[in-house]
Amino acid sequence: MAREPREGGRGGRDREREGDDLVDKLVTINRVAKVVKGGRRFAFAALVVVGDQKGRVGYGAGKAREVPEAIRKATDRAKRAMIRVPMKEGRTLHHDVAGHFGAGKVVLRSADAGTGIIAGGPMRAVFESLGINDVVAKSLGTRNPHNMVKATFAALERCASPRAVANRRGKKVSDILGRRDVAGTGEAAADV
Repeated sequence: MAREPREGGRGGRDREREGDDLVDKLVTINRVAKVVKGGRRFAFAALVVVGDQKGRVGYGAGKAREVPEAIRKATDRAKRAMIRVPMKEGRTLHHDVAGHFGAGKVVLRSADAGTGIIAGGPMRAVFESLGINDVVAKSLGTRNPHNMVKATFAALERCASPRAVANRRGKKVSDILGRRDVAGTGEAAADV
């Protein structure tokens, strides 16, 4: 199963699959060494993010003696670990959220239409795979790609839609969001 690399150094590879409509993005690939009696044995560790660009995303890490095998293992693990993230209007987050994993700390903020994805490399791969078009994200801690991706997922797992919050509290969505006048007619409307 040969894969064509794209231009650029680390990562930046994405590919769409025909059957399952999943996009996989290679975040980073690293050469690692195991010291044995006869010298060093080299292997490759890959970090891959997989998503359907409709609200489902997952990440996985794989290690093997060859690069394609490491990428395949990471992709399989990412597919098994997919989560669903609620999105507002199919383009951004419902609310601002922070997440951390180890020394990695990230802050994710919802953004207006047309803002685009303002985020660092590993976080950008997650948002593009997820299908979020407008978000502002900042990494406050480590620049390690593994911890940045895990912190981003920790933040995304904390996201909740107004409908889910209303169900959990036993209220209506309009009680959670507050009532708004529609074009000065005095009618109340709830945006879900």
